[in-house]
Amino acid sequence: MANPKLFRVIDRAVHDYHLIEEGDRVLVGASGGKDSTALVEYLAARAARPRGPRFEVAALHVATEVGSPLHPDLAGRFAAWGVPLHTVEVSVLGRLKEGRKMNCWWCSTQRRTELNDFAIERGYNKVALGHHLDDILETLLMNALTKGELSTMPPRLSYDKYPVTVIRPLCLADVSMIVRHATEAGYVSSTCTCDFQDNSGRKEARARLEALTGGDYALKRKLFEALRHVKPLYLP
Repeated sequence: MANPKLFRVIDRAVHDYHLIEEGDRVLVGASGGKDSTALVEYLAARAARPRGPRFEVAALHVATEVGSPLHPDLAGRFAAWGVPLHTVEVSVLGRLKEGRKMNCWWCSTQRRTELNDFAIERGYNKVALGHHLDDILETLLMNALTKGELSTMPPRLSYDKYPVTVIRPLCLADVSMIVRHATEAGYVSSTCTCDFQDNSGRKEARARLEALTGGDYALKRKLFEALRHVKPLYLP
């Protein structure tokens, strides 16, 4: 079977940023969306290759009272791909501090904490997240325009306090590429439809990225590559 275009792009990211190494135990955060599902499929296919680093992969779905459940079709696909699927239930509302308003950031933080804790307890040394090129560039624009800083989500991040490394193998793949792959593969996607979402900042950044690049993948890649070729001499 030919290597899908999306997988070839992920291969490049894995190579450039040394995301998969010999003996790795990788835990994927499986939200139920197309991004994390594509990531699980890729890692399963790569782990089955006769050449390359030997590594293990498993998936964790963090179920909450405000999120959508993982579709049974996805659980069946994970099993067919040979990827063990674990589920933990978390009450994000129950953890909300008094006087605080529920929002996407809080929910995401709690799910990320569960991923890290599960990985540490079970001996996984890497946590793979489904953030893609658009997510990274949108975050770049948000941080630059709201915080006045040049920062975003890196493809690889090692924690100082925890024995876990976060990897983002989809960092070179934009959302259009992932959508095409998901459509061709026939994914059933579960997206969050809770009543607490307030992504106005993210939506504005998405519109700005679209205005800046016109949705052109090559321009998005140029913007991403600019972060790797910084010339401090020509900056304030």
